[in-house]
Amino acid sequence: MISIEGNFENPEVNELLIKHFKELKSVSPEGSAHVLDIPGLKISSIKFWSIWEENILIGCGALKFLNKNHGEFKSIRVVDNFRKKGFGFKIIEHLIKEAKKLNINKLSLETGSGDFFIPARKLFKKVGFKECVPFAHYKEDLNSFYMSLDI
Repeated sequence: MISIEGNFENPEVNELLIKHFKELKSVSPEGSAHVLDIPGLKISSIKFWSIWEENILIGCGALKFLNKNHGEFKSIRVVDNFRKKGFGFKIIEHLIKEAKKLNINKLSLETGSGDFFIPARKLFKKVGFKECVPFAHYKEDLNSFYMSLDI
C-alpha cells in the first residue's frame, strides 16, 4: 500500500471525498453531521492521506491535531469496491502509524450512532477504540458516538 499526503486535486480522491461528504450528510440529522468537506480538510491542523494499491485508490483518512499529543480521526473512507475486505483496518493502521510519528499518544473520533454507522463502530472497536465522552468541541448528542484510543 502506498499513501500520498494531500492529493486533493486527484480526480479519484476528489470524487471519493465528495461522495463521502454527501452520503454522511444524507444519513445524519441536521446539526449532527460532523463530516468535513474538502476545504475543511485542507486546514493546517489536519493531515490527509489517500491510500493506493499500485495505481488503484483504496480509500483515505485524515488526522486532525486537537493539541500537541491528541489527534482526531476524520474522513476515513474505503472505496465501495474494497469494502468488507480488510482495507478499513489497513487505513486505520496507517493513520495510527502516522500519529505515532507525530508524537500523538491519544486518538479520538466521532461517528454516528445510527444503524448506518454500525460497521464503522465495529471496526474501531476491533482496533481497540473504546467509547468515551464527547471531546474537543463536541457535545452530548444522541446521534453521535465518541471513541478514543491511547497509543
